[in-house]
Amino acid sequence: MAIYRSPYEAYPFLCDADDDLRCDFELLTDELASGVGLLRSQIEEPALADELLWVCELIYHMNPTLRTSFTVRADEIARLAAAVDRLQAESGVHGFVLPCGCQCACTAHLLRVKAKCLVRLLYRYLQRGNGVSDGLLDLANLLSGYFFLLALKLNALNGVEERGYHSRNYQ
Repeated sequence: MAIYRSPYEAYPFLCDADDDLRCDFELLTDELASGVGLLRSQIEEPALADELLWVCELIYHMNPTLRTSFTVRADEIARLAAAVDRLQAESGVHGFVLPCGCQCACTAHLLRVKAKCLVRLLYRYLQRGNGVSDGLLDLANLLSGYFFLLALKLNALNGVEERGYHSRNYQ
């Protein structure tokens, strides 16, 4: 069956086969990077705004990975891991919290979920017999942790107390 290709097509890979997850990965990383831009617009602390700009660039370096090669360096992954460690040490929160609080923290929580969706997509890609760099999996997982801990920091900076959550199902 011939598929119509609009001369106005927004991205050349949008018509990829439905079982080819590469375009889905690229769209999800684009959405994640765009969300980082939104979060950055909500941040007044210059150091955090600069860090978010760097994270946004990392995400765009991830974007073509499944179609080309993984170009994020080990030192960049280590820098993100160090940011996660720093935020964890600052938070003092352990366990689940409700994804609420100030606007920028809520945006960070949405980014956390998008990063988890990215990890899930990568595992689906792997399960279909494709290769994925360990570094790419590490980076995607680190992004989820980063945005969770950043949400905690943003709530703290804005004087919003976290609301703990205790599951009835997971003890």
